[in-house]
Amino acid sequence: MRVSTDRIVSWHPDPSAPRYAPPPGAVDAHCHVFGPADRFPFSPKAKYLPADAGPEMLFGLRDHLGFARNVIVQASCHGTDNAATLNAIAVSNGRARGVAVVDPAITDAELEALHAGGIRGVRFNFLKRLVDDAPKDKFLEVARRIQPLGWHVVIYFEADILDELRPFLDAIPTLIVVDHMGRPDVTQGPDGADMRAFRALLDTREDIWFKATCPDRLDPAGPPWEAFAAAVAPLVADYPDRVLWGTDWPHPNMQDRVPDDGALVDIIPRIAPTPELQQAMLVDNPMRLYWAD
Repeated sequence: MRVSTDRIVSWHPDPSAPRYAPPPGAVDAHCHVFGPADRFPFSPKAKYLPADAGPEMLFGLRDHLGFARNVIVQASCHGTDNAATLNAIAVSNGRARGVAVVDPAITDAELEALHAGGIRGVRFNFLKRLVDDAPKDKFLEVARRIQPLGWHVVIYFEADILDELRPFLDAIPTLIVVDHMGRPDVTQGPDGADMRAFRALLDTREDIWFKATCPDRLDPAGPPWEAFAAAVAPLVADYPDRVLWGTDWPHPNMQDRVPDDGALVDIIPRIAPTPELQQAMLVDNPMRLYWAD
C-alpha cells in the first residue's frame, strides 16, 4: 500500500552556488530522476509519488554545481522499469551512466540491453519502508549473472541490519558499493559502534566501496552537518581509493527537510580536505568504476 498519493517535491527550488569548486571532470555519483510521469509512469508498488524531476533539471543542477558527469541510480518509485534512467543517460551526451534495479527473472539479453544503454551496476535495497521484499537468494543469482558484464552491486541498508547481512555480502561475487555508508549514526563520532562495524566490513574485502553521502539524511542536527563531517572525514582518509560522492538529488522522501545542494557540495572539502582526496573521490574513482570501457 502506498504511503501517499500526493506528488511530493523533495528538492530545493533555488540551490545556492557552492563556494567549493570541484576539480575538472568531477562526477556526481549518486543522483536520480523522477519521470516525467506521463512518459515514464511510476511503479504500482511505489511508496512515494514525487513530482517530475527529469534529466533537464538534473543536468542543469550538474552545471550549476560545477560537475561534469552523473551516475543516475534507479529510484525505487520506478520499480524495475529502468526506462526513465535509460532515457536520462541517452540524452546526456555521454556524460551519464547508471545503476539499475532489475527483476530477478530478467533475461541475459535484457541485461545486455541495459549495458548498451549505459547501466554499469544493479541496486539491492533492504530498506523496509521502500521495498516489500528483498530476496537474498535471488539477488545473489543476479549478482552472479552480471559478473561477466563487469558490473558491480550497489546495496542500500541501515546500520542495524549489517550483522544480519554479512553472510549475504560475503557471498556477492562482484565489487560492492554501499549506499550512504550503510546509514551509520554519525552522532556516535568516527569511533562509534556503527562506524567501527562499517570499517570492519570494509576490511574484509578490498572490493567493497562506499558513498560518503547524505549528511542531510544522517545528521539530525542539520546544516552545517558537523557530526557528519567529523565522523566521515577519517573514513575517506583511510579508504581513499574506494569512496564515491554524490548529491542524492532530488532527495527522495526528504520533502520535510529539503537540503540546499550548494551547501551539500560545500561539505566536500570538510570530508576530503586535500586536493588528492578530492581528485580520487570525485574523479578517479567514479571514472574507474563507470567509464572504464
